[in-house]
Amino acid sequence: MELPTSPGFSLAGKTALVTGAGRGIGLACAAALAEMGAEVVLAARTETEITDAANAIVARGQKARAIVLDVSDLAGAKAAIAQAGPFDVLINNAGTNRPMPMQDVAEDDYDAVLDLNLKSAFFVAQAVAQGLIAAGKPGSLIHMSSQMGHVGGPNRSLYCASKWAIEGMSKSFALDLAAHGIRSNTIAPTFIETPMTKPFFQDQAFLDSVLAKIKLGRLGQVQDLMGAVQYLASDASALVTGTSLVVDGGWTVE
Repeated sequence: MELPTSPGFSLAGKTALVTGAGRGIGLACAAALAEMGAEVVLAARTETEITDAANAIVARGQKARAIVLDVSDLAGAKAAIAQAGPFDVLINNAGTNRPMPMQDVAEDDYDAVLDLNLKSAFFVAQAVAQGLIAAGKPGSLIHMSSQMGHVGGPNRSLYCASKWAIEGMSKSFALDLAAHGIRSNTIAPTFIETPMTKPFFQDQAFLDSVLAKIKLGRLGQVQDLMGAVQYLASDASALVTGTSLVVDGGWTVE
């Protein structure tokens, strides 16, 4: 009997771009891809963070380099991606949030969240896709969404708007790019404990409300996303496009 062989999670020979890669989720994504053999390009606005992160990856015998990239500078980002690419894998991770009741949202708040979370993400993905198409290469676009792209949440109107839009955007990308062998998917995490989010969890009432919704009873850690990133980036998910991998501990089950 001849048994089938798994495609595996190897990313040897692949080049990956990770935006917002200096810390937290972005850094974990970069580390996950490097573990599987990819050459990882870490991008963010803060040069010291991404340089230190790239050096740490290289120090453990893996491949990484850093580029200073402000994804909100659309023309600058497009030029930088064209110069550094083509990229076989994109982790479209840069984002922000301004939690507040919808009645308190100002135009500046709207622009800050939607411009970074949606507009910049769209044109970063476009630049990566254009590079792949020009090179005649397949690829995997992975957009960091959220469980809040599948449900609503108090004080999250802007964030939910941006992440629901990311979900729809990714599905349409999947249709537009399928003929080129380029896949588009999202990862939708629950609340992940990072240096940025940790202060919020010092509010016991807020922490209790979050844990009451996460059926597995704990906050997410960046390590919880690393396997999802490796899966969607690799040939193990070769037939997966236009979907969302929800890593939420059961938040959206009911």
